[in-house]
Amino acid sequence: MPDLLVTGGPLLVDHQEFFDRGAVLIRDGLVRAAGDAAWLGTAPPGVEVLDAAGGLIMPGLVNAHCHAAMVLFRGLADDLELHTWLSEHIFPAEATWVDQAMVEACTSLAAAEMLLAGITTVCDAYFCMDGAVAALAAAGLRAVAAQGLIDFPAPGAPDPAQALEVCRRFIERWQGAGELITPAIFAHSTDTCSADTLRSAADLAGRRGCPLLIHLSESRGSVDQCRRDHGLTPVAWLESLGVLETLTAGVHGVWLEPADIELLARRQVGLVLCPESNMKLASGAADHRALAAAGLTLGLGTDGAASNNNLDILGEAASLARLAKVTAGDPAALPVELVLETALAGGAAAVGLGGKVGALKPGMAGDLIVVDLAAPHLTPRYSLASHLVYAARAADVRHVVVAGRRVVADRRLLTMDVDQTMARVRELAARVAGG
Repeated sequence: MPDLLVTGGPLLVDHQEFFDRGAVLIRDGLVRAAGDAAWLGTAPPGVEVLDAAGGLIMPGLVNAHCHAAMVLFRGLADDLELHTWLSEHIFPAEATWVDQAMVEACTSLAAAEMLLAGITTVCDAYFCMDGAVAALAAAGLRAVAAQGLIDFPAPGAPDPAQALEVCRRFIERWQGAGELITPAIFAHSTDTCSADTLRSAADLAGRRGCPLLIHLSESRGSVDQCRRDHGLTPVAWLESLGVLETLTAGVHGVWLEPADIELLARRQVGLVLCPESNMKLASGAADHRALAAAGLTLGLGTDGAASNNNLDILGEAASLARLAKVTAGDPAALPVELVLETALAGGAAAVGLGGKVGALKPGMAGDLIVVDLAAPHLTPRYSLASHLVYAARAADVRHVVVAGRRVVADRRLLTMDVDQTMARVRELAARVAGG
């Protein structure tokens, strides 16, 4: 690819550093320079120029927790609490419909939705993840792709005794296969994984140097179950098993106790917040003030479209900011800059990509978006951070670049036929609806 220069608008280097007239130079997929456009002068010969036309140039958004292929189940079973939703609807639907072909087709649709919403990195955790990797790579989306691990028959691993071997082969297949894909392990939860499974997952992740992720204290019921079974909270149980030493990130953290938060901070385990999914399933709200005060690395995720029902990190940021305020009874509970950080460098660090994505600094990935500022709902403008969290929408994203490659131009996806992708998923959904 030729060098790419993005200029012509203000630049947000990270959640804090800002230039009124900015420019970013990308070479070989990496940021080589970013800052005030005055340093540039004229574009060097052979450099492709992307004119932001007054739009905001900023790092690509990070969706730090997603089950991409679950777009097939968007709206299938709404208005239910978590365990009923999972055990009576989602798990049976997955057992019937999920395979490699379904995962590839549906992950393609999810990738289209995310790229058009300015998400350039996703941590995607599901089953049959070879199909997901094929779809994500073809779409041009950067991904931490986590193969699911669970202690009952699951898609791609009908024999639970072979589930860890499925993870091992997946990691070996994709480790070092390309800069955009980082293979990982997703242990479903402390409810659904035994002590032996969790220890084995941590051992494999440690030996292979790959991220390890888990749903953590998502509901009151999961915490109560862990106490009944083990006499400990999920965090304390994982610590007793030696898993926290290897765990990269927990997801949700709605029902963490003060001792849990302190333990996660001490073990430097990231935490990914999914406020919209938690609200929809009535799982509760995390103690955002305590999490921030403890210095935890916080990321932001959409969860799957079956429990959200969209893949929109800008919308998620707005929900997180407002939910933190109302649960704390304090409008200053979670400052807007910290919320923006969770959608950028915080999310990247939480899932093991710290220092690689989430900011536009020399040596980091050339992943950026251009947000159109010329809209009534973004006028006037006093604070970019405030606008991005409280006012901007996914539809405001005009251009998307991943590793120096333009993948969205003027709100048009360049890496796939979106209509064809939607048609494939509609065909699958007709089969689901027909039973």
